[in-house]
Amino acid sequence: MARLMPENNRLPYALYRAEQVRALDRGAIDGFGIPGAELMERAGHAAFVRACARWPGARRMLVLAGAGNNGGDGYVIARLALEQGWSVQLLTLGNHQQLRGEAAAAARALTIAGGRSEPFRVLPQAVDVIVDALLGTGLERPVAGDWAAAIEQVNASRAAVLAVDIPSGLHADSGRVLGCAVRADLTVSFIGLKQGMFTAQGPDCCGEIHFDALRVPAAIYAGQILAARRLDWRKEQELVPRRRPAAHKGDCGHVLVVGGAPGLSGAPRLAGEAALRTGAGLVTIATHASHAPLLNLIRPELMVQAVADAAALAAVAQRADVIAIGPGLGQDAWAQALFEHVLTLDKPLVVDADALNLLAAAPCRRETWVLTPHPGEAARLLGCSIADVEQDRFSAVEALQQRFDGVVVLKGAGTLIRGPGHRPVGLCSDGNPGMASGGMGDTLTGVIAALLAQRCRLGAGAQPGPMTGLQLEQAATTGVCLHAAAGDRAARDGQVGLLAGDLIDALRATLASTMPAMTSTTAITTTTAPTAHPLNPAEEGA
Repeated sequence: MARLMPENNRLPYALYRAEQVRALDRGAIDGFGIPGAELMERAGHAAFVRACARWPGARRMLVLAGAGNNGGDGYVIARLALEQGWSVQLLTLGNHQQLRGEAAAAARALTIAGGRSEPFRVLPQAVDVIVDALLGTGLERPVAGDWAAAIEQVNASRAAVLAVDIPSGLHADSGRVLGCAVRADLTVSFIGLKQGMFTAQGPDCCGEIHFDALRVPAAIYAGQILAARRLDWRKEQELVPRRRPAAHKGDCGHVLVVGGAPGLSGAPRLAGEAALRTGAGLVTIATHASHAPLLNLIRPELMVQAVADAAALAAVAQRADVIAIGPGLGQDAWAQALFEHVLTLDKPLVVDADALNLLAAAPCRRETWVLTPHPGEAARLLGCSIADVEQDRFSAVEALQQRFDGVVVLKGAGTLIRGPGHRPVGLCSDGNPGMASGGMGDTLTGVIAALLAQRCRLGAGAQPGPMTGLQLEQAATTGVCLHAAAGDRAARDGQVGLLAGDLIDALRATLASTMPAMTSTTAITTTTAPTAHPLNPAEEGA
């Protein structure tokens, strides 16, 4: 859920690990003869230009520079700011008497320009912009000592913060914080986007993200396979199934939502409404008899069926194209019986909430399901702690997919999607923290189920058939991005207090405003009198 820069900064979809970005950097230097000093100059210039654009009234800059190439970028930024008339202070951490290569040259250039540096002790208060050029992408151990003190003072400051390449203290590959990390307002990243910037604690630390490839040749990227794919609604909307002009409700898929133990009726209703708003032609909720007559009073388009046991569910399930199980399901004998019956059915499944907890208690594998755990459910499925999951979400989603097969959606900041095969993990960069409220996961379940149901009916050849792993993955990635984009639309009125129902209301508008019309009509015209020759361009354009 990283906050991206405006339209003119279209971030790449390719995400890399830190080691890969260093290889890209070496490729530019060794393979294409671009001097390292030139790349450092370009990086400093790109960061300074973004700082000027982001904070046009700023004139007082503090640069915190480490003793590596990240610090060298900081020296370049300080020199450029000084040359533009800014008041500049540069504080160093690490042994700057032993600076080497390009970083040493950048430090000398600052001195020649009239700038000076001094060791870090305490941050001055009269500063408009703090530049974090302390630690780069190679950090692997917790930040401590003066480095930690500097980061804590940066985070306590009221000044704007620019992080160079990646916020110091943030692990580039996993997005976890190593002890402490800079919380930047703006991060300018170079050559390749680091996957950890977009998930776990990455969005907390990076703020707005801007990317600059530093004009390296495109050919250098050919030697690196993506570590992950960034996903957003702008791109994924192309995969939403289109309706034929003569489509009827049966062509648009039938979703069955199974859930709603006593006291938990809201969850399946949210899932069902989200499925309707995402285009499912029919939605049935199979739920507990204690509230079945009440569940669709306000939303009569939902069909509701009371099911007392697996036998009652069997009669309802045979009509469905896709089954979503788990919202409000509970874990009692009733829930267990329904869950076990659903596993016997040869239908695509979306498995969420309590159904995941039941799965954790009796693990099994299945090709034709989408699992949608949050970190707590993922921890139970893997038999580990939530901290273990969040320590490396990429490893966690890989482990889940290998253990349970199908497609796994690991929810959270920077939701991850892992399907079968060798496609890189997908990472959704849309969404906002206002979506951290009850019921959002239920709505995602309904969105994905609706897209799966439409693929069953409106897919290739418009013929129902078995779902492939790729189709399941595409429905999951499209659903995650649609859900996030609808959350962003709903948050225009504010993030605090954003409800799952607000997101459901935004789904239809999100589909309508960001993609071509999903239906088409045959234009019929009637000519009552000849007015102009149809081949005369002047008359035709009149």
